[in-house]
Amino acid sequence: MQNRSFSHVKVGLSMTALLSTNLGSLPLLGRGKVRDLYAVGDALLLVATDRISAFDHVLATGIPGKGKILTQISLFWFHHLADLAPNHLISADIAEFPAELQPFRDQLEGRSMLVRRAQMFPVECVARGFLAGSGWKEYKAGHTVCGIPLPEGLLDGSRLPQPLFTPATKSPDGQHDENISFAATESIVGADTAAELRRLTLAIYRKAAAHAESCGLILADTKFEFGTVAGKIVLADEALTPDSSRFWEAAAWRPGGAQPSFDKQFVRDYLERIQWNKQAPAPALPQEVVERTLSKYQEAFRRLTGTEPRL
Repeated sequence: MQNRSFSHVKVGLSMTALLSTNLGSLPLLGRGKVRDLYAVGDALLLVATDRISAFDHVLATGIPGKGKILTQISLFWFHHLADLAPNHLISADIAEFPAELQPFRDQLEGRSMLVRRAQMFPVECVARGFLAGSGWKEYKAGHTVCGIPLPEGLLDGSRLPQPLFTPATKSPDGQHDENISFAATESIVGADTAAELRRLTLAIYRKAAAHAESCGLILADTKFEFGTVAGKIVLADEALTPDSSRFWEAAAWRPGGAQPSFDKQFVRDYLERIQWNKQAPAPALPQEVVERTLSKYQEAFRRLTGTEPRL
């Protein structure tokens, strides 16, 4: 059921965390782990809140300004990658939004995108240039990632011989996705579409990784969502944010363990320290963890775009 008011939570910084939105009578289609989705005529409105999740649970504390940083990073990448793949963006300028959205500027400014409705493919398109996360776990078990054979002797954090397309299923309840083989992807979307999704995913990854490298960062892996608009494949949802990608500090890269990263690792580390059982309700976060996590998101933005986020 739609909330009757939007929710800001004070976390001790000069800003407050926006945890949920309410746009009056505008139809709310759903709330994900981070984004609220509304119908706006023939278009959709994506609003990135300051919610943060870990271990498949949304935490009680938000990260103030996180949604704005995620949205602005996605806008940067949509522009940077436009020569490789069209995207679903109509506008992120509230002045260009329909009249019914204007009263909600306080909730939408800097964190919302008006987008075209796309027929989404039911697979996550993952690109990996380095061994980490679920890829590392599978490799340890049998020297493969999504069934793709890899040479022996690789370490946690090793660069792969070449970037890999390692798709995953989309969990219907928004929880945990499962890695699948390319053959399974072909059976879901068809052979021609699977081949095109692989081509687009790897082309985008290579261009983004090259840009990240020029900024002193490693793009270890990332995931994309694609759909079709008027029969053409478009890049949708978000793009190459710290929520969907692993960015590492290039100067500190040392294969053989966890790498210094620009994401919510401070949150994960804290939750491991307090030995939370990873069951609802999710705990709140102390101020220090909130501030250190926000600083990582801000630094990623600065490094990638060369500008300051508008918070």
